[in-house]
Amino acid sequence: MNKKYRLETVAVQAGYEPGNGDPRVLPIVQSTTFKYDSAGELADLFDLKSAGHFYTRLSNPTVEALEKKMSALEGGIGAVAASSGQSATTILALTLCEEGDHIVASSAIYGGTFNLFRHTLPKLGIKTTFVDLDASEEEIFAAVTPRTKFIFAESLSNPSVRVLDFEKFSRVARKAGIPLAVDNTFPTPALCRPFEFGADFVVHSTTKYADGHACALGGIVIDGGSFDFSKNPEKFPSFTSPDESYHGMVYTEAFGKMAFLVKARVQVMRDIGMMMSPMNAFLTSMNLETLPLRMERHSSNALALAKFLESHPKVDWVKYPGLSDSPEFSKAVKYLKAFGGVMTFGPKGGRQGAEKFLNSLKLAKIVTHVADTRTCVLHPASTTHRQLSDDEQKKSGILPELVRISVGIENSEDIIEDFSQALDEI
Repeated sequence: MNKKYRLETVAVQAGYEPGNGDPRVLPIVQSTTFKYDSAGELADLFDLKSAGHFYTRLSNPTVEALEKKMSALEGGIGAVAASSGQSATTILALTLCEEGDHIVASSAIYGGTFNLFRHTLPKLGIKTTFVDLDASEEEIFAAVTPRTKFIFAESLSNPSVRVLDFEKFSRVARKAGIPLAVDNTFPTPALCRPFEFGADFVVHSTTKYADGHACALGGIVIDGGSFDFSKNPEKFPSFTSPDESYHGMVYTEAFGKMAFLVKARVQVMRDIGMMMSPMNAFLTSMNLETLPLRMERHSSNALALAKFLESHPKVDWVKYPGLSDSPEFSKAVKYLKAFGGVMTFGPKGGRQGAEKFLNSLKLAKIVTHVADTRTCVLHPASTTHRQLSDDEQKKSGILPELVRISVGIENSEDIIEDFSQALDEI
C-alpha cells in the first residue's frame, strides 16, 4: 500500500494486492514447496542472495500476506509469523539470546510466558529476572546485567489487566542499550501501538483477538526497525559477527535494519521450525479485516459489564482499566484508545464462590481461551497459572477467587443478565 491509510482501511486492504485477473481474496497457497527453472535460482535463495519462497517452513505467500498486514497495522518494518503465541515469544528470545544470556521481564505476564522464561529457557542457558510493574526505573535497571539482551512486558497483562508504563520501561531499555519487547495481544494495534511509545519489538498470540473467532492458532513477531544492533557489536555478536551456517555472512552488514527479521527466519525458524500454516494465516488475515470493529464492541460491552459488577453486592472487587477509580485508569487513557474486552473480578465467597459462579453461568462458557467473539470465563489459579507456586501466582496477581472474563460481542444486556443470575446463586 503506497498511501498511508488509516487503521480501519489497513485492516481490510493491507498484505495482499491482487494483480490484473488475480483472485480478489487472498489465496490459500497450500503447498510445502515451490518450483524454479534453474538450480542457480534455488541456490541463490538458499544463500539469501535473492528473495522468494522455496519451502513453507521458512516462508509462504499466504503467510507472508498476514505478516505484511500485521506489520502494517502495528507500524513495523516486517514480521515473522509462527505456529502459536508461545512460538513467537520463543523466536524472539532465541533470536536475541544465546547460552549465558539474560532477560529482564515483568512479573505480570501470561502464565505460559512466565513458565517459558522461568523454567524452559534456563535449560538452554538463558535466565530471566522478573520485576514488578510498579518497580522504579532504578530497580528495573538494577536487574539488568552485562548479558541482558532485552526487556519484556505485556502492554495489557494477562490476566491481571495491568497497563504497562511504556515510557518508564523504554527509558530503562534505552539506558541499558537493549531493546524493549512488548506483547500486544490484548489491546491489539486497534487499541495500542507500542512502537509509538518506545517498544522495539512486538509479539502477539494471533490466536486471540487477531483471529478473534477461536479457530486459528498462531503468533507473530514484528520488528519496529528502531533498534540498531551495530551500535553495540560486542553486546550482540550473533548479529554483528560472521554466521558460519551462511558462509560467514554478517546480518547487520548484509541486511541493515532487517537483520533481526532475517536472522529470526533463516536461523531460528530454519533450525527449530515454528511456521504458521497457510490455512491459519488465511483465516487470521481474513478475520483481521473486522478487528477495529470488534475491538470497539468488546470494549463497550466490557465497560458496561465492569460497571455492573462494580455495583453488585456479591462482588468483592473488579479490575478493569476502564473504570475511573481503577489505579490503571490514567495509564489506560494515556496509552489505549479503548480499554479492551478482558477483566478480572472476585465474587464473594473466595474460591468456592468463584466456582459456584462459574458453574451457574448459562450464556458465558468456561473455556481455556480468551479474546474471541463469544463471552467466556476462566479460573486462572486452577488452569492457566496452576504450574506457578502460590507465591509466584500472588506476584503475578492471581488470587484464589480471581475470575478472568473475556467479554464477547453479544448484546451487552444479555451478558449482564447472565452474570446477574449466576451471582444470585452464590
